[in-house]
Amino acid sequence: MRNTEQKSVILEVLQTHKDHPTADQIYSEVRERLPRISLGTVYRNLEKMSQAGVILKLELGGGQKRFDPTPSDHAHFRCVICSAVEDLPEDLRIDLPELSTLDNSKRVVLGNTLEYYGYCEKCAAERQLN
Repeated sequence: MRNTEQKSVILEVLQTHKDHPTADQIYSEVRERLPRISLGTVYRNLEKMSQAGVILKLELGGGQKRFDPTPSDHAHFRCVICSAVEDLPEDLRIDLPELSTLDNSKRVVLGNTLEYYGYCEKCAAERQLN
């Protein structure tokens, strides 16, 4: 994968986030540094970086794709009210057996995602007040 200024800035912006931003959010911040960049260029570069394993593309329930600067498999929590996405601590990781060992299939597993969903702290607190 060729390294370009655009790709470098996109990755730098993503790495400042812990909230798993959407491509639109990343585009908005990248434009502050590269005003002539297009939304299509941001989408294309995010897709290439996720395919190369540099970042993680999250296709969680509830909306737009989000991007994570940590490409290794790890669990996420998604709020069903505000759609906030956050990493869960590593000690909450559940080691599951490989799918192919469960049913003797010839499947090739490329990865997995583990998503918990519910109410984030802020939304849970607001629901208790009402």
